[in-house]
Amino acid sequence: MKLPRLPCLSGLYRLPPFTIGIVVSDLTRSINTVLFDWDGTLFDSATTGLAAFQKTFRDLGIHFSLEFYEAYYSPNWYTMYEALGIPRDLWTNTDNLWLQHYGDQPAKLVQGGRETIIELRRRGYTLGIVTSGSRPRVVREVEALGLDSAFQVLVTNESTVNKKPHPEGLEKAIELLNTAPQSCAYVGDAPEDIQMGHNARVLTVAVPSSYPTGRRLADARPDIYLESISDLLLHF
Repeated sequence: MKLPRLPCLSGLYRLPPFTIGIVVSDLTRSINTVLFDWDGTLFDSATTGLAAFQKTFRDLGIHFSLEFYEAYYSPNWYTMYEALGIPRDLWTNTDNLWLQHYGDQPAKLVQGGRETIIELRRRGYTLGIVTSGSRPRVVREVEALGLDSAFQVLVTNESTVNKKPHPEGLEKAIELLNTAPQSCAYVGDAPEDIQMGHNARVLTVAVPSSYPTGRRLADARPDIYLESISDLLLHF
């Protein structure tokens, strides 16, 4: 039987069940490095993060509605700042306010996150994080979860000049690991993650999260679309 030609594999669940393993294995065969976004993808920060945004913009006297958040949220927060009309010279102060309100919240991975990380390491994959989050916060959270030895590279907001979807973050991680784009996959929960992966020429894997960006995730045309982080173990 001749199968219809599909433009991409975003929404793998639409493929006939008997073709899924064959198609995905063709994509993942050369992958030995899996890089992750942090917030939303591995770390469960959506609720706490939204509350911190609400308090931050309240302090700045800026109207911030849930409707705006759902329409404009991006892992590159500066696009939100621009949409809200916050002057560029106040962006650092805004970041610091957010971190203050975010505080020392208990570290919590998304469901299935820990088991997935541990099993991928057992299977021999090199793992890393490429995130828009601040280094002190992400390091604190990774260490609190006891996962500091699981990741071989950490690229954060401070590590790059150009933000998502620019490929700089992924390119830096690839360089630090002394590997090649064709050996890497990037797992994210936002369209900007997928676009960054495309720009860096790595395999892109989409996993929806509680952040508003999940509604637009399939539109970014990821190479692989999964329903949960645990589903990585079906294909890697």
